[in-house]
Amino acid sequence: MKIASFRKGETESFGIVTGDRITDCGAKGASLLDVLRTGTLGALKHSGPEYPLRDVVLLPPVTQPEKILCVGVNYANRNEEYKDGSERPKYPSLFMRTPGSFAGHGEPLVKPRESDQFDYEGEIVLVIGKGGRRIPRERALEHVAGLTLCNEGSVRDWLRHGKFNVTQGKNFDASGSIGPWMVTPDELDPSQPLQLTTRVNGEVRQHDTTGNLIFTFADLIAYIATFTTLKPGDMIVTGTPTGAGARFDPPKWLKEGDIVEIEVPGIGMLANKVVAER
Repeated sequence: MKIASFRKGETESFGIVTGDRITDCGAKGASLLDVLRTGTLGALKHSGPEYPLRDVVLLPPVTQPEKILCVGVNYANRNEEYKDGSERPKYPSLFMRTPGSFAGHGEPLVKPRESDQFDYEGEIVLVIGKGGRRIPRERALEHVAGLTLCNEGSVRDWLRHGKFNVTQGKNFDASGSIGPWMVTPDELDPSQPLQLTTRVNGEVRQHDTTGNLIFTFADLIAYIATFTTLKPGDMIVTGTPTGAGARFDPPKWLKEGDIVEIEVPGIGMLANKVVAER
C-alpha cells in the first residue's frame, strides 16, 4: 500500500493512494500515527471518501513522530568525498530533527534569510511500525512499517556554528521535506538494493544505490535501538549519496525558484520548489 497524510480544507487526515486518487481512512480524526501505535495498519480498507490528489495538500506521512533520527555519511563514496583520509566509520553518525523542519511533497522548501548556503540531500526514510529496544539485527526489518523519501535540506554555514554539532543547520523551519507517501514492505522489500536519484531543475546531482550503504537499514535499526526505545511512527533518515551542492567547485547552492526532486523506483518522487523566506 501507499499511505499518505493530507490536508483538505481545514481538516487533516490520511488515506490509501491508488494512482492519482486518495481514499480517506482517517475516520473520527485518527492519524497514521494512531494506526501505527495500535498496530492496525494491515486492516486499512478503501472505505472512506475518495479525492483526486490534486485537490489535497500532502503532508509528511507521519506528521508528529516522537523521533526523527538522521544518519550522516552513510554511503561509502560519501566518506571518501571528504578527502580526509579517514577510515570507514565504526559506528553511524547521528543527529535529530524536529517535525517542523520538514514540509510535505509539493509544499515550499524555505530558504532561510540568514544564509545563502542552502543545500539538498536526497535520502530514503524508514518509518517504524513496531517499536522496541535492543532489537536484534536479524529481526530489525520486521519493525519497518514502510519507506518514504526525504530532502534533508541543510543550511551549511549554520552546521559549523557549534564545535561538536550540526543541529542548528539541520532544523530551520520547512528547510527539508518528507513524502510523498509511505510505501509498505508488501510492495517494496527494504532488504533489497534501492536506487536513489536527486535532481535540481532536471539536472541529476545524486545517483546511487543502497547497496553502497556503510550501515544497512537493519544495522541502523539495531544500533539506534541499543540506546533508545524506537516507537511506532519514529523515522530514520538513512543518509545521502555523494553530490550535494556543497561538494561542487564552486558550490551549487539552492536558490529561489529551484525545483528539487528525489526519486526511488517503487516509492515515487518527492518534489519541492525553493522559496526565499520573507
